[in-house]
Amino acid sequence: MIEIEARVAELTALGLGRRTRLVSGPQGPHVLLDGKPVLLLCSNNYLGLADHPRVREAAAEAAMRWGVGAGASRLVSGTMTIHRRLEERLAAFKRRQSALLFGSGYLANAGAIAALARPGDVIFSDQLNHASLIDGCRLSRAEVFVYDHCDVEHLEWGIGQAEGRGALIVTDSVFSMDGDVAPLAEIVELAARHGLRTLVDEAHGTGALGPGGRGALAEAGLEDQVDVIVGTLGKALGSYGAFVACDQSMARYLVNAARTFIFSTALPPPAVAGALAALGELEQGPRRVRRLHENAAVLRAELERQGFGLGGVRTQILPLVVGNAALAVQVCEAALKAGVFAQAIRPPTVPPGTSRLRLAVMATHREEELRAAAVTLGTAARAAGFDPRRAPAEDRESVRALDERPADGPASEPTREDRHGVFDFEAPAPVRRAA
Repeated sequence: MIEIEARVAELTALGLGRRTRLVSGPQGPHVLLDGKPVLLLCSNNYLGLADHPRVREAAAEAAMRWGVGAGASRLVSGTMTIHRRLEERLAAFKRRQSALLFGSGYLANAGAIAALARPGDVIFSDQLNHASLIDGCRLSRAEVFVYDHCDVEHLEWGIGQAEGRGALIVTDSVFSMDGDVAPLAEIVELAARHGLRTLVDEAHGTGALGPGGRGALAEAGLEDQVDVIVGTLGKALGSYGAFVACDQSMARYLVNAARTFIFSTALPPPAVAGALAALGELEQGPRRVRRLHENAAVLRAELERQGFGLGGVRTQILPLVVGNAALAVQVCEAALKAGVFAQAIRPPTVPPGTSRLRLAVMATHREEELRAAAVTLGTAARAAGFDPRRAPAEDRESVRALDERPADGPASEPTREDRHGVFDFEAPAPVRRAA
């Protein structure tokens, strides 16, 4: 049995303790954080639509017209006119036949993956996939081959080792903690050649990349060449919920097989109406996407002048890798004192030894405040004892904390050496590449 207080104390001592912070007011470029005004650099409100006047008005009107809640699951009495309207708009936006709303991105990934693989199948999952993709793999009870991050050669080797049992390749399009983009063309080609389905999570690509903000798949010309596209309403579209875009046959199957769809209450009408209004704003004003890219380029350039290495990232997500978890928290707190909120991200969200500040740019930031924020972050890093021009500090204590297994744990629990991936919640790879 876990000793709760002792475990919390241990996590705190290792720099892995967490707490919530209180934001007052809407998710704009500036917020009140625990009562203090700060520049917000860690919100996924990429296009600034969460607090857009027309989006707010649409949500408020929907609450008056349809009520606050849907009242039931989609398959009982929870499917309302507004749900169908948004699904049709999202399908057209993603250039697919159908779209299906889910309660969250986590539920969409978990439900779709568990519906598309079964015991005896093999799923191929990128090493740095989001936790919702990983948990979807686990819920399916299929075997999981975790391939090295964006390593198509390793993926192809794993497909060969599966000896025809492969069912599905799952990957983020834009990785949420690193900001890099998956090799989508190569993954699609491999899937087609080996007869595998593909599921691509466009949570951080929708509204941020591609023509009209349609995502990384659209940017690569691959929208119609994957089986399932998962998107979120809670990031660039400023609302809450998620969707799966696919063909009509897949949509009919998921209605009958995705447990997270079947057994969840339908999205609240105000969230659906807000997403509809936000989608309209995006389609009418692609300048927001251009502005997002311009702002990301401004912040990227100034951070590099401060000495931060960004690894060639070209998206709105900019990781400042510090290494040590406690040091990342110190840099975060130093920046916060100077009025810049950039959250420290630590294991298990990122691999041990790669703790970081994960910056997220908005289209509604001003260029001058982004330049000033980069200077503030550089100053905060140096004040905390981290030189951005040097390699990240090692994080041996966090590695030890995640590697250790309780003495009374299951004897069959694999050690880190038996796992291919780096997270405790990744399934062990069924095979390993020869040296």
